[in-house]
Amino acid sequence: MKHIYLAFILMTTLVFSQNMPARTSKKVVFIIVDGISYDQLQTAKTPHLDRIAKEGSFTEAYVGGIAEDYRNTPTISAVGYNSLLTGTWANKHNVYGNGIKKPNYSYPTIFRLYKDQHPNGSIAVFSSWLDNRTKLVGDGLPETKYLKVNEHYDGMEHDSINFPHDKQRNFMKMIDMHVALKASEVIENKGPDVSWVYLEFTDDMGHAFGDSPRFNAAVTFEDGLIGRIYNAVQKRQQTHNEDWLFVVTTDHGRRASDGKHHGGQTARERSTWIAINKKETNTYFKKQIPAIVDIYPTMLQHLSLTPSKAVLRELDGVSLLRPVDAIQLSATKKANKLEIRWKALQSGKANLYLTTTNHFNQSKTDTYIKIGEVDLSKEYFKTSVKRRPSNFYKVVLETPNTTLNYWITK
Repeated sequence: MKHIYLAFILMTTLVFSQNMPARTSKKVVFIIVDGISYDQLQTAKTPHLDRIAKEGSFTEAYVGGIAEDYRNTPTISAVGYNSLLTGTWANKHNVYGNGIKKPNYSYPTIFRLYKDQHPNGSIAVFSSWLDNRTKLVGDGLPETKYLKVNEHYDGMEHDSINFPHDKQRNFMKMIDMHVALKASEVIENKGPDVSWVYLEFTDDMGHAFGDSPRFNAAVTFEDGLIGRIYNAVQKRQQTHNEDWLFVVTTDHGRRASDGKHHGGQTARERSTWIAINKKETNTYFKKQIPAIVDIYPTMLQHLSLTPSKAVLRELDGVSLLRPVDAIQLSATKKANKLEIRWKALQSGKANLYLTTTNHFNQSKTDTYIKIGEVDLSKEYFKTSVKRRPSNFYKVVLETPNTTLNYWITK
């Protein structure tokens, strides 16, 4: 009788599990198409980006950190990439130019954070620039705990035989096409968990021709490649039980006078955009101008990644999907007093924390003390630091949905 009962339980469990829907896999692909300011995007024909925006959401955005303080970040390509990859501005990730001299890997990229929590997961980089994988992502480096990129297709800019280098930079156009085709193929057939696609040709045309029909034509060309990758993602969603977050952005704008160069802090050099395949964006996305660093926490949320509190306290962005309670945290020191301000987007309570160390940037631990519980709607808090004299402070505001940080430096 006992054996019959166990057999019945086993059969019931098997039937029930077969009828249960399989757990949906969450995946991400983000595309950086180089050097297209928000206003330039409006002048070119972009039917595929228009389709993504219609099916999902679109917004103007910005790069370059906060021009007036310690977060000032050059509007240069590799700098922008790493701001997206780490969710931080240059004062933290330490990439200030395309030479990528000494990235601070203490601030984990989205790839390392994913692999830390999913060691058997797959990550991919498809890029028209080898340094993106080898230096920024840090593929195989001891500083990234020997992070392994499972799928990669890059380095063709060094192949002058198959891609003869011409002054018009058409070889880069061909490289972008190969990169996009490979990305589409791997995404459709293998479905990596987190993928980065980088396309360069538009920036080359911007430097050469500035605001011009040639530049607009390059934007339209890249738009076609984006559409091909988006089609691959949609096929995966139709044939597999997967939920994909698809994000397209750019790394910087262009010089105001002629659209040729970039690197400074003019409004046009800082002006970018974000297209995302999700309709359910938050009020911050809809009513504010988000930043490139906001893409990182958005990916964290979609992938259900749970970074440590120490990592959350260093992020300079907020999610574009979940509710955001407050933004624009700032603080000033006057005599022995700290005055802390923020902009509330929701009502409720929050906690404020303080530390006088910056050990995190050396992969060590900062010790925070709680300095108060605040009403978000007041948007102001004042406290004495007479007993904690220092030339450096980190202030953290923690709400139910949002973590913000601000540095006070000498």
